[in-house]
Amino acid sequence: MKMTLRWYGSSFDTVTLKQIRQIPGVTGVISTLYDTSPGEVWSRSRIHALKREIEQAGLSLMGIESVNVHDSIKIGDSDRDVYIDNYIETLKHLGEEDIHLICYNFMPVFDWTRTELARVRPDGSTVLAYSQKAVDALNPDEMFQSISSDTNGTVMPGWEPERLKNIHALFEMYKDVDSEKLFSNLVYFLNRIMPVCETYNIDMAIHPDDPAWNVFGLPRIITDKEHLLRLMKTVDNPHNGVTFCTGSLGTNPENDLPNMIRSLKGRIHFAHIRNLKHNFPGDFEEAAHLSSDGSFDMYAIVKALYDIGFDGPIRPDHGRMIWDEKAMPGYGLYDRALGAAYLNGLWEAIEKSSK
Repeated sequence: MKMTLRWYGSSFDTVTLKQIRQIPGVTGVISTLYDTSPGEVWSRSRIHALKREIEQAGLSLMGIESVNVHDSIKIGDSDRDVYIDNYIETLKHLGEEDIHLICYNFMPVFDWTRTELARVRPDGSTVLAYSQKAVDALNPDEMFQSISSDTNGTVMPGWEPERLKNIHALFEMYKDVDSEKLFSNLVYFLNRIMPVCETYNIDMAIHPDDPAWNVFGLPRIITDKEHLLRLMKTVDNPHNGVTFCTGSLGTNPENDLPNMIRSLKGRIHFAHIRNLKHNFPGDFEEAAHLSSDGSFDMYAIVKALYDIGFDGPIRPDHGRMIWDEKAMPGYGLYDRALGAAYLNGLWEAIEKSSK
């Protein structure tokens, strides 16, 4: 297991590499070229510069999150092969720079959905939260406006203003895309890119849909054990794998997270570990990583990863905003550092008790 933190780059992140380097047990970061657009070819020179900056800070670049997939690929438009060819070029450049892990998602329009970015918890911290009742009462055009005041001046991944200003056009593009068509387009994309992944030993780790059900009528296809195993079997290549995100899959309390981990042995390439608190059906909020602060048994989750021999990157996922920190919601320094320390402690205890 390799403990990491997500880092958006020096031009976008309030957290510095120097600060990350000081978190005990964190040896690398998961990063991206945040100012690139879906479908754009990443130049090898820019990838090299990002990697060099991280290594000069005493850390390793352990993966990319995300190389975003163009909507034409998800929809299956006539020009999708052009964008898949561009994606392949980016993968080649990443492979040439000795980067072998790509986290991506295949969610239509919204990469993730929350109705609040700063719900106040009893301890005074603020967290990302979701209310189905609020979603049902909200026009999707108004989603960004409803949360923009809580972004602390940052640009949230998947909620870029230049993307959301075209929200009408995006919904129109997806009007004839149901879950089976979306799944078929995902399989087509993966089959096209698997040869280059084999050449450069690149693991593609799909991120689950968040939340794990249809939102605004848009299909979600990576939501539970059944759907994950279907994808693994349909594209039965070890480079086709999963980013196991407890927070996304755990939005559905019916998902047995430790059982799902064990069912995906050998296909989990990356793990996002965080806790959620389910208040009542359709309403959840993010929590501290500690088991007792939310609804998940974090010990059981980490033990399942240990039991299957998982040795890839892990990162603490969204944290609370605590101690008056102003940062991208969910991506401040303090609570994620606490989360990394807690997860490292769980791993050490499990490792030692297993010997």
